[in-house]
Amino acid sequence: MSVQTSMVDYAFEDANFEGYFAWNSSATKPFPCVLISHAWGGASETEFTRARDLADLGYGAFCVDLYGKGIRGTSPEENAALMQPLLDDRVLLQRRLEASLEIAGQQSGVDSSRLAAIGYCFGGLCVLDMARSGADVLGVASFHGLFHPPGNTDGNKIDARVLAFHGWDDPLAPPDMVLALATELTAAEADWQIHAYGHTVHAFTNPAANAPDDGMAYSEAGDRRSWKALIDFLEEIF
Repeated sequence: MSVQTSMVDYAFEDANFEGYFAWNSSATKPFPCVLISHAWGGASETEFTRARDLADLGYGAFCVDLYGKGIRGTSPEENAALMQPLLDDRVLLQRRLEASLEIAGQQSGVDSSRLAAIGYCFGGLCVLDMARSGADVLGVASFHGLFHPPGNTDGNKIDARVLAFHGWDDPLAPPDMVLALATELTAAEADWQIHAYGHTVHAFTNPAANAPDDGMAYSEAGDRRSWKALIDFLEEIF
């Protein structure tokens, strides 16, 4: 199999964005596509690597850009400044995600009836919002995501299957928030799973995460286990 990649320019409302698309050139028929939503610093090589991994498995993968072409954070302060406006305006966030999903479905070779979304940290919150708002995805998977509900989806039924990979000791999503998410998803009649990993904190899939005193550290076991579970999840929904 041969993995190919390309940058994809697209516009939404008053801003320009740049996605990253990976696919397998040996595909002989339309393939499912997985949207990948980035962490708080913006789309990076971390997400691009995951996209190529998914393409190697025969899927298309589209890395979304939620901040704008060339706009990336280089420090925690810059990352927070980029993320916060979208946390404050979840309707705008949901619209940008919906626009990105539409672009992903338009890529050559993609079967637009078989779309899913995964996300990391801030991106985990994003894909949960996609499920909550009724985006046209078969399933979403959040990796060490944030669980705060958006406030504009109360009472919605969730049709997409939902999977959350969570470090039980993550200070950004303590156990009461995990239980609140389970309660929310149950009320929305979602087909949901939460995989919680003991002795695991935030950013556990990121090999560069090395700030245990701040509750952020890589976990080889958590990374490996969650990736294997994601593969099973994608096979199930597609």
